Amino acid sequence: QVQLVESGGGLVQAGGSLRLSCAASGRTFNIYTMGWFRQAPGKEREFVGGINWSSGRTPSYADSVKGRFTISRDNAKTVYLQMNSLKPEDTAVYYCAASPNWLIRSNSGDYDTWGQGTQVTVSS
Repeated sequence: QVQLVESGGGLVQAGGSLRLSCAASGRTFNIYTMGWFRQAPGKEREFVGGINWSSGRTPSYADSVKGRFTISRDNAKTVYLQMNSLKPEDTAVYYCAASPNWLIRSNSGDYDTWGQGTQVTVSS
């Protein structure tokens, strides 16, 4: 079983930056990709981006965050979401998720382990 714990959320002004972390523990050899999702009040959960767990190469991003957000991974089983040039519409609860699929997928149903979520609020 895999456990995921996010941290790093908070309140920031528009144009500012935040870095979210997602620490994985447990049976991490079952992880092939890691994804970040977000859910704003009254909206469906949406894909933000993902990264190959073993290689850390070739992250994939949603068009809405491309060029502003960066996903990376270190060797200590932690995945990061660096968020720059934040906008009020980025306000949401952000979740990291682990998938046993080799390909990075944008469908939340392809991820079987989720973190507890961390709130990001961007003020205008």
